[in-house]
Amino acid sequence: MTLLLVFAAVLLVAVLLSALAHRTVLSTAVLFLVAGFLIGDGVLGLVQVTPRSSEVATLAELALFAVLFTDGMRVGWHDLRSAWRLPGRALGWGLPLTLLVTAGLAHSVAGLGWPEALLLGAVLAPTDPVFAAALVGNDKVPARLRHLLNVESGVNDGLALPFVVVLLAVAAGSHDLHLPALTSELLLGIGIGIAVPWVAIRLERTRLFAVSDQYLPLNAVAIGLLVLALGKATHANLFLAAFTAGITVATIAQRERQAFEHFGELIAELLKLAALLVFGALLSPAFFGTIGWAGWVFALLALVLARPLALWISFLGAGLGLREQAAAAWFGPKGFASVVYGLLVLTSGIAASQRVFDLVAVTIVLSIVLHSSTDVVIARGFDERRLPGWRSRWEWRDHRLKRRPSATGADPDGA
Repeated sequence: MTLLLVFAAVLLVAVLLSALAHRTVLSTAVLFLVAGFLIGDGVLGLVQVTPRSSEVATLAELALFAVLFTDGMRVGWHDLRSAWRLPGRALGWGLPLTLLVTAGLAHSVAGLGWPEALLLGAVLAPTDPVFAAALVGNDKVPARLRHLLNVESGVNDGLALPFVVVLLAVAAGSHDLHLPALTSELLLGIGIGIAVPWVAIRLERTRLFAVSDQYLPLNAVAIGLLVLALGKATHANLFLAAFTAGITVATIAQRERQAFEHFGELIAELLKLAALLVFGALLSPAFFGTIGWAGWVFALLALVLARPLALWISFLGAGLGLREQAAAAWFGPKGFASVVYGLLVLTSGIAASQRVFDLVAVTIVLSIVLHSSTDVVIARGFDERRLPGWRSRWEWRDHRLKRRPSATGADPDGA
């Protein structure tokens, strides 16, 4: 009851400050994280939760599922097929390179053994656009950059899971990696994500049924719940199933997609904020004291070095503008997927489980603070009306902007 009361109070404050947060560095994500930290055992002690609590894992899983389902709803199959070049580079090259660079940092800086370091790299490889909402949802930001970040973050959660499971088995000393079972989980998740929405939409369009406008948004809710239930019952990859289901609905049912869009985003936002509050309650002053300087250095380097280096290599020759590439490299925030996978590691029983989870947690905290506090600033950089005059010296590097004309009226670029 205390947790519900706190959540309601913080939610009200967040709503009242939401307009200010949309135009400044104030972040509702940080607000919920700090609130959770204050009510946790380490400070006020109003709520008692532990990382191993089933409620924590369930809430994080539901939040991630909702985020992926609504993310998938934003893009249909035709959108993916027509603009897959950049997301393909980010996923095909950027994801494994980020994993390897992060693992190298974990081994050399944090002192983890290679199996645990690679596992940590897999846990932190997925990205989450939630904490860069001002960038992803801003029309002033180039569409291909928003599409890149949105598609990448939706797909890489599911793609990282097999790496997490395999490397977890390696860290535990198991030689039976069950690769056929992992493959079947991925394929089953995709199958459920396609079949359930297809059947539901086909039923709706028969002469036997008719959905009223009032209940139309609930059609997608029912589809999402069915995908979740079937995924749990069959041990399919829930997150890949969620994203695939969202894409399927967006592809074959534009009416349902439009009706659900606003409603679905509100549901996902509530679950995300609740998960952030609980995650903050898991932290304490003592927790931050046990991280050590090596842990803090690793967390910082994992954010400012691993992904930027990986994406710089991935986008060589891609023709992506300098500012777009810098924004894509910076906005690789760590979010709910890493929380869920970190909890999976913590409950696995491997010798270094607590250390790996601690490093995951501190990296996520830094990511939430840094990324959700800079998204508005970076997004403004793409708004031509807000560009300061001194930036005309280097605007030519990004081919989306033009330099100021000279005093004679001629274009200095010779165009």
